[in-house]
Amino acid sequence: EGTLVKEMSELYKSVCQMTATPDKEANLSVCKNLVEEAKQKGASMVFLPEGFDYIGSNREETLSLAESLEGETISSLAQIARYGSLLSIIYYICDISSFLRDIVSVYRKAHLFDVELPEKGVSLKESWIGHCYDLRFPELSLALQRQGAEILTYPSAFTVATGAAHWEVLLRAPAQVGPHHDKRSSYGHALAVDPWGVVLGDCGGEQPGLIMVDINLEKLRNTRRNMPVQEHRRKTDFYHTMEKK
Repeated sequence: EGTLVKEMSELYKSVCQMTATPDKEANLSVCKNLVEEAKQKGASMVFLPEGFDYIGSNREETLSLAESLEGETISSLAQIARYGSLLSIIYYICDISSFLRDIVSVYRKAHLFDVELPEKGVSLKESWIGHCYDLRFPELSLALQRQGAEILTYPSAFTVATGAAHWEVLLRAPAQVGPHHDKRSSYGHALAVDPWGVVLGDCGGEQPGLIMVDINLEKLRNTRRNMPVQEHRRKTDFYHTMEKK
C-alpha cells in the first residue's frame, strides 16, 4: 500500500474536464494528453470525468459503444498510468488503474435515476469515489467519513441547468463540459474545494483542461477538530422522530 499511494499529505493531484463525444478514439486521445500534461506538472493522482470514454447521442448508440473492464479503453488508460508511474483514477464505472496492476478497485454508481443499484463504494486508503447523482445523498459521504475517508471524489456530468443551479452548492468536482453532440451539453467547472468550502481551482465552463491542487490534510483535520460536526450528530433514530407518522 505504501508503494501504491504516497502519504496523502504529499499528494499533488490534477482534476480534469473534457468534452466527450461518441468518438471513442478521439476521447481517448484527449484523456492521454490531459494525463501526460498532469504528469509533467507533477501530479501523482489524475481525476478523469464520468463518461470520459464516450457520451452517445441515443440509447442504441450508447449500448453499441459499451465495453467490459477488459475492453480497449480501460487497457489503454491503464497503460498510460503505468507509463507515467502515477495513480490514474478513471471514471465511467470508476475503476482505479495503477502502475502496479491493471485494475486495483471498481466502483459502480450507487444512485441512478429511477433505478436502484444497492452496491457499496470502495475506499483506497483514505480516499473514496462517488459518482455524479450520488453526491445528492449525504448518507454516503457521512458513512465513509466515519470509516476514515478524507478525500471524497465525485466525477460528474451535470446538465447545464442543474449545474448552474446546484453545482457550487454541492461543492464537488464535475468533469464534463460543453456540447457532446446536438442533444447534450454539460456544465463543466470541475472544482477542487477545501474543507472550509473555499474553491481551490476551477476548470471553467467552456474548454477541456485541468487544474493542479495540493491536498492539505492538516487543514482538514484542524477543521474537524474546531468544528466536530460528526461528534455532535445524533443517532439516526432521533431524526426519524421528527417525521410525521
